[in-house]
Amino acid sequence: MLLEVKNMSHYFGGLRAVNGFNLRIEPGQIHGLIGPNGAGKTTVFNLITGVHVPTEGELLLEGQSIRGLEAHRIAALGIGRTFQNLLLWRHLNVLDHIRLAHYSQLRYSLFGAFFGSPACRRQEQEIEEQSRRLLETFAISHFADQLVCSLPYGAQRRVEMARAMATKPKILFLDEPTAGMTPDELQQMIAIIRQVHKEFGVAILMIEHRMKFVMELCDAVQVLVFGEVIAQGPPATIQNNPKVIEAYLGREDIH
Repeated sequence: MLLEVKNMSHYFGGLRAVNGFNLRIEPGQIHGLIGPNGAGKTTVFNLITGVHVPTEGELLLEGQSIRGLEAHRIAALGIGRTFQNLLLWRHLNVLDHIRLAHYSQLRYSLFGAFFGSPACRRQEQEIEEQSRRLLETFAISHFADQLVCSLPYGAQRRVEMARAMATKPKILFLDEPTAGMTPDELQQMIAIIRQVHKEFGVAILMIEHRMKFVMELCDAVQVLVFGEVIAQGPPATIQNNPKVIEAYLGREDIH
């Protein structure tokens, strides 16, 4: 088991945001988390990735407890993520965004960096090559030298995803990756995620509102309402679940 969440609950003061949440993700699986606004989806992401510590429950990554670890330590263990609101360095170019993300993987010493040792030069070359490969994968190589703030919104989303992949995660958390995208950008994002999944074999947990996206990509889906899972299973089963239709999808949205 790659990621396992057992009976996770969380309170903000007297408000119960998540109640008894359970999750199991196998290596290479694509898992969707859907629900109406305010259902607690991003809170689930924040609890697993170390932004908040769950009030109750267990979090296991490859059998190792990550509950209570700081966010950067959880990231180093293999969970990469994007955010609902873009968190990019707006006045840095695209290539440097990806290069900087690789530096968490550096192995050479400060001495080597200062004097330009062979190990330092070799790793810098590897970072350059890996960064440009990610730009190609996410179809943003032609933006390499541009400031990220000058890019179209959909391209900025892809920069954030490429940056997350630069940390070499075992599982990638995507928080509404198609938010604000046009139908053409949506189709491009579906193709990119399929390519990333095939090329890197990474597991994916995604929050998404666009059901076309979920139905085409996910192996399994959970539906969260008021912090509780009301349904889970294959996308086709979820799509036709009366409780899900009533709580979230709406009959006109699911076909």
